[in-house]
This record gives sequence, C-alpha cells and structure tokens, in this order.
Amino acid sequence: MAEKVMVKGTEAIGEAAIRAGCRLYFGYPITPQSELTEYMSRRMPQVDGVFLQAESEVAAVNMLYGAAATGHRVMTSTSSPGYSLMQEGVSYIAGAELPVVFVNVVRGGPGLGDIQPAQSDYFQATKGGGHGDYRLVVYGPESLQEAVELTAKAFDVADKYRNPALILADGMLGQMMEPVEFPDFRDLNTLPDHSSWAMQGAKGREPHKITSFDINEYVLEKMNLRYQEKYKKIIENEQMWEEYKTEDAEIVIVAYGTMGRIAKTIVDMAREKGVKAGLFRPITLWPYPYDALAKLADSAKLFFTVEMSMGQMVEDVKLAVNGKKPVEFYGRTGGVVPTPNEVLAKLMELI
Repeated sequence: MAEKVMVKGTEAIGEAAIRAGCRLYFGYPITPQSELTEYMSRRMPQVDGVFLQAESEVAAVNMLYGAAATGHRVMTSTSSPGYSLMQEGVSYIAGAELPVVFVNVVRGGPGLGDIQPAQSDYFQATKGGGHGDYRLVVYGPESLQEAVELTAKAFDVADKYRNPALILADGMLGQMMEPVEFPDFRDLNTLPDHSSWAMQGAKGREPHKITSFDINEYVLEKMNLRYQEKYKKIIENEQMWEEYKTEDAEIVIVAYGTMGRIAKTIVDMAREKGVKAGLFRPITLWPYPYDALAKLADSAKLFFTVEMSMGQMVEDVKLAVNGKKPVEFYGRTGGVVPTPNEVLAKLMELI
C-alpha cells in the first residue's frame, strides 16, 4: 500500500484531480475552498499544467467550456454563491456534452450566508441549478479518502458519458485534515481518446461542431431525447451507496456526505440503547439509489433523514419509500452541524 499522508480536504481533492490526469484548472477564490485554488496555482506548473485565476466565476465556467472542447481533462472548484454564478455555463456545458468536473464546497446560505459547512445546495446540485432538461453526475463523499477516490471516478465517468460531474462537499470536509492514501499518477497517454468529437484542428477532416443550440425545435427535441437516453444509462450503471448495520434495522437513518459519517456514530449509540438502527448513505446523489433504499422499506418501520439543511434530500427519501413507511426529518441550517447527541435525542423522541 502507498504511504498515507496527512492532508487538508481541499488540497486532497486538488491532488486527486492532478493524479487523475487533470492539467487545466480555471477558478476564482471563495471561502471555504480557496485553499484548493491556491493549491492548484502551485501544483499545476509543477506538472506542466495550466492554472488560471479568472476575473469571476462567470468567466471561469466559460473558460471550462472552451478548454473541455479540446478533449482535455478540466476542472474548477468553488463554494455556494460562486457555483450559483456558474449555473448558466453549467447548463451550456451539459448541453454541449462536455466532460467537466466541478467541485462545490458548500457553505451556509441562502444569499451571502457564512463560511460554515452546509448541505443546502442539494436541490441545486441534483435537480439542475441552471435552465433546461439536463443532469450532472453528483457525488457526496463522507471522508477525505472517499473524496480522493470519487474525484478520480468523476473524471472517468465524465469522460465515459461526455457529461459534467460534480463533487458536492461541504466546508467541514474542505477544511478538515486526515490521513489519505493517494493513487498513482495516471499515464496521460492512457486517457480516453476524444479525437472523434474534440476540437483539435480540422486539417484533413471535416470540422467538429460543439454546441447546445439549434434554431429548429424538432432538432433540439431530438438532442434532448438523446441526452435522456444517456441519463438512463447513467442511472443503470453508476449508482453508489453504502449500508451500515441495515441487516436487522427497524429504524433506517438516511444521510449523505459529512452527515452520513456522523450518522454512523448515531447508529452505534442507538444500538447501545437497544434500538435496531442502521444507516443508508447515498454516495451518488444523482443518480439517486431509489431502488436500493426502497428495498429497506420491506423490513424497516421508520426512516429518519438527517441533513445539514432544512430538508432537501428528504424529498428523494420519500420518493423511494413511496408511502410504505413513515419518513421523518431532522436538520440544522446556516452552517450548524447536528451533533450525535441531539440527533439521537430526536430519534428517541420519535420512537
């Protein structure tokens, strides 16, 4: 095994991207992810990559569009208000079918909010923050090791489907430090060949066209239907989740990301009190693992969704359970992280 190193969350994601073959980074600093931008400004020149601090998030996302059109691995990172500014560009990138990786280190909102960790960007990430019928593959890591692994996977999946992907982290994950084992550097010569569509010079061939626009509504509808077929394949092949002590669970806690990690402690504390609790943790927030969660409704008596928001993922939990069993919710917002003791107290009150 490779040696583990103590590293900060934002820097772990940046290094994972570089080792996955990313050599183009465009971004704009915003707390609590500014260290990722700073890290890339230092590391990219060391690996013959390109770092460019744009004049705004709007500029950065359009730079991503142009760079991704060349077929190279590109990424950006930002935090909630900055990601909101990028939404028009995100929709354009999805419509143009460009494999871009986004990182949103979520902070408290709405509006300017604060710089504390939150999960209140779930709707924006999973339901489409921009205009049109499009989807991003969205990952919600619970630890820095998982963030490293999912960053590499995000690039592979984005390339495989020609579709943007998003790492939905939060301020706690971005600022914490813990040991991480990094993968080896990807041989750039082994990256997917995008010469069939990328803009790399048209000498000796017909020019490629990369656009999300067509003035003919019927042609545009065909484009949208083709996207939907792609999304169906993603749903079939890319769902990820973790189950913790669900084999005999009568109470199923549903949580993702940092809250999912905390929830494991809550499960253990509940079992010490004689409560048969378990955890269902979606790792892909889109495609959401509805069917896997729905299966637990056959044996569980109650589903308890816990979020660092006022309740967003709980709607997907209700869709999965489909009225078979009660679904309850507990959340804190504005950057407040629920503690195991307070969540356990709410759970004991419910049962």
